[in-house]
Amino acid sequence: MKVTELTSRQQAIAPISAFTALGDNHKLRAALEAGLHAGLTINDIKEILVQLYAYLGFPRALNALGTFMTLVNERKEQGINDIAGSEASPLPAGRSLLELGTSVQTYLIGVPAKGPVFDFAPAIDTYLKEHLFGDIFGRDNLSYEDREIATLGALAGLEGVEPQLMSHFNISLNIGLTETQLRGVIVALENSACPVVAQRATSALEKVLAASK
Repeated sequence: MKVTELTSRQQAIAPISAFTALGDNHKLRAALEAGLHAGLTINDIKEILVQLYAYLGFPRALNALGTFMTLVNERKEQGINDIAGSEASPLPAGRSLLELGTSVQTYLIGVPAKGPVFDFAPAIDTYLKEHLFGDIFGRDNLSYEDREIATLGALAGLEGVEPQLMSHFNISLNIGLTETQLRGVIVALENSACPVVAQRATSALEKVLAASK
């Protein structure tokens, strides 16, 4: 299957997330190095791994960051000067995190988020809006498209989260990623990660596409 439309840089994102989710730091190191060669900057990758703590927990994110830090330091000792890249700008002034996060979440989903789980546990709704979509997605040194590709790779690496994986395929389509690009994400997972990860992603995408017809 030929990858089209995704840049080499974007193709490198999902495997990094998947190996972070799997906790396979040996294969993660190879994916991180491939990402640097494909055009991801140091700050791009740091931002991806920081974001993943919201989906995978601190232990996985911290282990991945430690692996990346070691790789960057070793490459520096070898005389390889990787591009640092852009830092995030300050979050917009004059808006609360709840306001910012609600705006970002609504843009990504296409409609205001609501549901029985949020009614049952309102705190999780607040945390999603303020922290995930305000504190994290509100940072501007990664595009929403890149953040969604990272999220897809992470969720595909987890068992038992198909509803969330399908939700993020829907978000990806809503913000402009094409079916071809999303299939390109799956090809990147097939080429780099274990087959079961790519199969989870394929199954979820096919259900999303079928439901949209």
